[in-house]
Amino acid sequence: MLLLVPYLFPSLRLLEVAVQDLRLPALEKILARGSREAFADEGIEAALCQALGIERQQDWPLAPIALQADGGDPGTDYWLRADPVYLSVMRDRVVLADSQALELDQAEADALAASIHGHFGDSFSPLALRPRRWYLRLRQAPQMSTTPLSCATGCDIDPLLPRGHDASHFRARLNELQMLLHDHPLNQRREARGQLPVNSLWLWGGGVLPRVRPRGTLTVAADHPDVQALLSFAGATRVSVSAGFDQGRPDVVLLETLVAAGQSGDAFGWREGVREIDKLLQDVLQDGRGFILADPVRGRACAWRKACRLKLWHHPSRLVDALR
Repeated sequence: MLLLVPYLFPSLRLLEVAVQDLRLPALEKILARGSREAFADEGIEAALCQALGIERQQDWPLAPIALQADGGDPGTDYWLRADPVYLSVMRDRVVLADSQALELDQAEADALAASIHGHFGDSFSPLALRPRRWYLRLRQAPQMSTTPLSCATGCDIDPLLPRGHDASHFRARLNELQMLLHDHPLNQRREARGQLPVNSLWLWGGGVLPRVRPRGTLTVAADHPDVQALLSFAGATRVSVSAGFDQGRPDVVLLETLVAAGQSGDAFGWREGVREIDKLLQDVLQDGRGFILADPVRGRACAWRKACRLKLWHHPSRLVDALR
């Protein structure tokens, strides 16, 4: 079983505050007796694609898969996710908030997408199939890689912007787009109501619709909004996290309990969330079978095998050190 827990290994600043007098018996045992393993730090979407047998292109091709699930026809074109976001300008950096924070409705999404099309024409015209999931069609695949939204939210965006030979073209378009959106009447009305404006798009998840190598019937316990599109495409079965262990042992479990706190730096929220996760880990340990506990955002993992139960001489170190 693969247990995906984004932000299980949080930033050091958050960690030092959150773990004071915190006891996590199950997690401490796993980290002390398990084997540390390398794991990609490419986000939730990448970890799920790998588990489902969806191969990486220049990016993990979530855009055409989600587009198809949202009722669009990806054809043979190259697609990017172009999700609406709010960029917060601070003194020394620009931090991204994803579309979850925007409370955007479909009418607003359609109006903004129409304005962008009117300014740029067909060369940069996002398709707003859902308020929070927008898509950009390209006739040719760009020489460019991007950062998944799950890895960029709450972070300084400068090192996470598109990279590669064609990246400068898209960065220039995004700069022009931000000027267009800055004074947009819809954004002015949103701000007057106390809502965040849509002041940019986040490009990510590019690719053409892939072929999937069958890996048999997998069961994935997850509540992530993009999961169903991936699972349907790969022929896997989705169950809710709450029901996952009641219906048997899932192959993959995605626990997002720590995401909001990890992205915002909320030490109290992370502390309360990790206590919930520790209770689940106690049940997993009692099951007696092996598993991998991984943080797909920070890129760390710990493997628990049957032999780990016998490592009685391995005692937990300080929690702040174990989670560094």
